[in-house]
Amino acid sequence: MDRGPAEEKVDSGYETPPTCILLDLLLKSRRPSGPFNEVWPNIVISDAHTATDLPLLKALRVTHVVNAAHGPTHIDTGSAFYSDSHIQYHGVQAPDSRDFNLSVFFYTTADFIHTALAQDSGKVLVHCARGVSRSATLVLAYLMIYEWLTVAEAIEAVRGNRNILPNVGFLEQLRDLDVRLSLQRKDIKTSS
Repeated sequence: MDRGPAEEKVDSGYETPPTCILLDLLLKSRRPSGPFNEVWPNIVISDAHTATDLPLLKALRVTHVVNAAHGPTHIDTGSAFYSDSHIQYHGVQAPDSRDFNLSVFFYTTADFIHTALAQDSGKVLVHCARGVSRSATLVLAYLMIYEWLTVAEAIEAVRGNRNILPNVGFLEQLRDLDVRLSLQRKDIKTSS
């Protein structure tokens, strides 16, 4: 019987790393990133400028956009901005503040990304102002929720393609998500 990654993590006594270890993962071997990078198959993290360049989005074959800095005081694109290009839009009105609770958007955004990727030729661009903190946090949460990666594995996967640096508050929220998901995996393992 094949064991999935979640079962292996439960069996290995996995514990969520402390924030300082996650910061070390984020800061090691940094190299320049461009304005956009594909960080997972059909998931692109970008800055705001890329997200407003409709010809570029068409060339990249983007079908869905997540704006992690939605709103009139941030990057106010919205679904109307993309309507002529037939791009589906999901906005998250979030400041890049360590005190902001971005975790309330983890599941709705992960669901949007998952639905987009399930479509034939679905490709998602996730952006904020610079494509480093808010957008990266939401992509990491998606990878943890739908791809069953641990927080450290998700960071390693994304960092292999783009320099990211979620603020410390967002890292703590990702740690909390990792703990909850680890407990769920443990419950699934013990009930089967």
